[in-house]
Amino acid sequence: MRARAGAGLAAAGALLAGALWWRAHPSACPYGQRFWVEALHPLITRARLRALLAPRAGERILEIGPGTGYYTLDIAGWVAPGRVDIYDIQQEMLDHTMRRARERGLDNVAATRGDARRLPYPDASFDAACLVTVLGEIPDQDAALREIARVLAPGGRLVVGELFGDPHWVSPKRLRQRAADAGLAFAGRAGSPLGYFARFER
Repeated sequence: MRARAGAGLAAAGALLAGALWWRAHPSACPYGQRFWVEALHPLITRARLRALLAPRAGERILEIGPGTGYYTLDIAGWVAPGRVDIYDIQQEMLDHTMRRARERGLDNVAATRGDARRLPYPDASFDAACLVTVLGEIPDQDAALREIARVLAPGGRLVVGELFGDPHWVSPKRLRQRAADAGLAFAGRAGSPLGYFARFER
């Protein structure tokens, strides 16, 4: 019995140590572990994202860190005949999402690989942007938010989704401060700190 309890404590300790290490060393979820991003998202639902993002037909929207397209395909439908630009540091994630878009007959999704701290788009290129459980994976969140603010058109919206338990979770308070520092004004939130979307405007 003691041996079993000791093994359980050791396993819990290892998990905690791993989570703390991951939090201290921001990095994207590897493609080989994509099951984490493909699971159901009961607190950060597509319906909540749509309510805060308020996408309109014909708009151009930037999604940073699309994973395997959990939100992307719906966003593409919401803005058609507009366009969704997906941007990720991992080519495998982009390829996966583009395959899914083609399978669904969506031709308004465009993929670009790169680092969110240096976006390759001109100023004021997008009507809106979103990133869900991604901001904390970026080593310099402030630089990423400044870049997002730069590529948003005046009055453009940014929606950030966060889920408590994610090693890279960003609290609502910290997010609001970082966004304000980047010149983005808080405009509302849906959900609780355990799982929320926050909207900011340029």
